[in-house]
Amino acid sequence: TKGQVVMPAKSNSIDQRDYDRHLYKARHLIENFFAKLKQYRAIATRYDKLAQNFLSAIYLASTIIWLN
Repeated sequence: TKGQVVMPAKSNSIDQRDYDRHLYKARHLIENFFAKLKQYRAIATRYDKLAQNFLSAIYLASTIIWLN
C-alpha cells in the first residue's frame, strides 16, 4: 500500500513513528533473499541473453537457496 510506513525510525530519533511489524519482517526476508540471489555470478552479471534462460537461472538459484 502506498504511503504506509514499513521501516521503523532510528532508535535515537526524537520523533518515533508507528510501523507495521509484519510488513517490516516480510520486507527483511525479501531483501535477504535478493542478497543471497546476487551471490550467484551468472545472475548478478546476467550472462544469459534470452529472458527465458535468465528466468530459468533465477528459478534454479532460488531452489538452491530454498533447499539450503
